[in-house]
Amino acid sequence: MEALLAGSWGWAAAAATFGVLLAVALAGKGHKDRTNAPPVVPGLPLIGNLHQLREKKPLKTFAKWSDIYGPIYSIRMGASSVVVLNSTEVAKEAMVEKFSSISTRKLPKAFLVITRDKTMVATSDYGDFHKMAKRYAMAGMLGSSAQRQFRDTRDMMVDNMVSTYHTLVAGDPHAPLNFRQVFRDELFRLSLVQSLGEDVSSVYVKQFGRVISKEEIYQATVSDMMMCVIEVDWRDFFPYLSWVPNRGFEKNVRATESRRTAVMQALIHQQKKRIALGEARVSYLDFLLAEGTLTDEQLTMLVWEAVVEAADTTLVTTEWAMHELAKNPEKQERLYREIEEVCGEETVTEDHLPRLPYLNAVFHETLRLHAPVVLLPPRFVHETTTLAGYVIPAGTEIIINVNRCNMNKKEWEEPEEWRPERFLEGRFDAADMYKTMAFGAGRRVCAGSQQATSISCAAIARFVQEFAWRLKEGDEDKVDTVQLMNYKLHPLYVYLSPRGKK
Repeated sequence: MEALLAGSWGWAAAAATFGVLLAVALAGKGHKDRTNAPPVVPGLPLIGNLHQLREKKPLKTFAKWSDIYGPIYSIRMGASSVVVLNSTEVAKEAMVEKFSSISTRKLPKAFLVITRDKTMVATSDYGDFHKMAKRYAMAGMLGSSAQRQFRDTRDMMVDNMVSTYHTLVAGDPHAPLNFRQVFRDELFRLSLVQSLGEDVSSVYVKQFGRVISKEEIYQATVSDMMMCVIEVDWRDFFPYLSWVPNRGFEKNVRATESRRTAVMQALIHQQKKRIALGEARVSYLDFLLAEGTLTDEQLTMLVWEAVVEAADTTLVTTEWAMHELAKNPEKQERLYREIEEVCGEETVTEDHLPRLPYLNAVFHETLRLHAPVVLLPPRFVHETTTLAGYVIPAGTEIIINVNRCNMNKKEWEEPEEWRPERFLEGRFDAADMYKTMAFGAGRRVCAGSQQATSISCAAIARFVQEFAWRLKEGDEDKVDTVQLMNYKLHPLYVYLSPRGKK
């Protein structure tokens, strides 16, 4: 979900274009310096720094500013004041120490529509609903006890992927394989079983008047949502012009939300009929219905959140990890030797993960260099506070630049290099899940971090145990990403060579 939230940054170019025209037409004064305020990046009247963020990937601009102004600075995004944090130390201060003052979300209009006014764990303000919803998520799906219940499902997912790769290699040993397609399909299968209790192949949607396929379910609940959040509504930056119609934006966003809701309601209705027949299963939906405290809208949104989150950062991280291992055969061989020493003739499973330190290093180094979300979604300062010694007034938005935190040369030696060994040098506690900021920190830390780690690490280990991986020729430098989600622009294509059994 963090990646889905980050997609809303795609508005910058259109908003900036509109803002420049508005600034020419209207006179404005630059914001005044505040006593003991963070360094201010100079901008234009009225639009602030929007014109400097017209690129879809403003990371280079943020990095340049951090070199000039330091680990914390202030920018203007239309009518909003935004403070950007660029170091791990300051980011953790904001997320942990100052949480009581920086605990809510300020969402763009597209996300308010998609989330039904924040009716989700990831987007809700920190209050009674957020606490209840997160407690349900941990108890019914993501906590240690619930994760043990879904262990067989995760094992089956990895088995299915390995079996599919073996079949594809046997069919044409010399053809490059599309890693993403296989992994995405199995990950979505897992999300459906975990969320709904069944790997749904089709469902009748009353509003559509027909049965839709699994691919259409994925499109409506995941793919379309990813595209919808990059829709631009320039009124988010100029609220005093909210009276101006933006009908094209509203029509598209509401139509996409309506399709998502129709599909989710159909899926839930189908599973309710199963439950009414006394066929209870281990699933998040079954758990939530047994609790009996949610409205229909809350139930729909929480189950959808479970579906879309499972199809999010785990895919991004695992695909990048396999890209790097295929690109670096000596590191791939080191991981294979570690697995061989620990597992011998046994198939590697989640039970082996605590005894595979290099695998753990591969995972965290991938999170560092290829963080699934490079800018954490904005948090809202609802009570004046201080950060890094600077006064941050209420009404300010906080953005954490994860990319800069993880690429800071003062904190990381040769940060541009993918070097898992850095996590074996004693700098980090092996149990520290949040060393790279990829999962956030504090009370709003990602609830699915344990599941994402288990799936990704078990899959990486099994893939390397079963096959030697090699990149498709010419793909070594294909590292372009989709906006700020770090989703590989080009799917990973690899050559696989089954490893001989002893």
